[in-house]
Amino acid sequence: MCIDLHTHSLYSDGSHTPQELVEFGLRNRLQGLALTDHDTVEGVAELLQYGREVGLAVISGVEISTTLRRHTVHILGYGFDPAWPELDTWLHPLQKGRAKRNESIVTKLQDLDIDISMQDVEAISSEGQTGRPHFAQLLVERGVVANFSAAFEQYLARGKAAWAPRFTYPVSEVIAMIHRMGGVAILAHPGTLDPDIRIVTTLIEELIHHGLDGLEVYYPSHSKQFRRQLMELAKRHQLLVTGGSDFHGATRPSHPLVSHTNGFCPSAALLQPLLNAIASRQADQY
Repeated sequence: MCIDLHTHSLYSDGSHTPQELVEFGLRNRLQGLALTDHDTVEGVAELLQYGREVGLAVISGVEISTTLRRHTVHILGYGFDPAWPELDTWLHPLQKGRAKRNESIVTKLQDLDIDISMQDVEAISSEGQTGRPHFAQLLVERGVVANFSAAFEQYLARGKAAWAPRFTYPVSEVIAMIHRMGGVAILAHPGTLDPDIRIVTTLIEELIHHGLDGLEVYYPSHSKQFRRQLMELAKRHQLLVTGGSDFHGATRPSHPLVSHTNGFCPSAALLQPLLNAIASRQADQY
């Protein structure tokens, strides 16, 4: 039995509603599902309500980007109360930073004689947070690049012609905020930081110093060897282990939702330790 603890909805850069994600999870016979939209929890209440109605174990989540020693680090927060009073205020600078970066990307693309406007991008994103995947989708649709990956490799990735920075909180503040809300903090897709695990060990040790609770060991691009190395680190430091597809739907078709039939299946056995850690965190606080 499988779980998928890393998915995105149309409230950030996915293409499906939270209810649709739950329906897909049921169709794929998942035992657990989390919504981890970028810098927003707008869809979490919908996911939780519908998941409980149909009997699927669902967990609140969010994905926050931060920087650690010049590396872009993504932290997944799980199990917090999405209605926590300070959360919207805390997320607002991140969302405002995204909007300012989007304007910069539009300007840089136009300077490259690529005819894309903010209205064009917002028409694709429709609602919620607009981000680089929406730009990538538009570049593909306009025939500027061949595919989603090429959009990042040629224009949108760090250091490329249309890349622009944005506001982020320090990693210590991101983890502390997740903890204040009663959640646990997990390092997302470590393999995207360092596929050869040469620097990940040091980064993880530094993140543990800031309160990191676990690692997303199971991720589509992680090799078996890389997963084994991450598992060794998790065991050594007594960290939680999670996994997920990073499903976005049409905006990232290379990452299908977890299914026991598609060869990528984070075990449902990972779910209970995560739930126990969330319960322990909340018991300590309240």
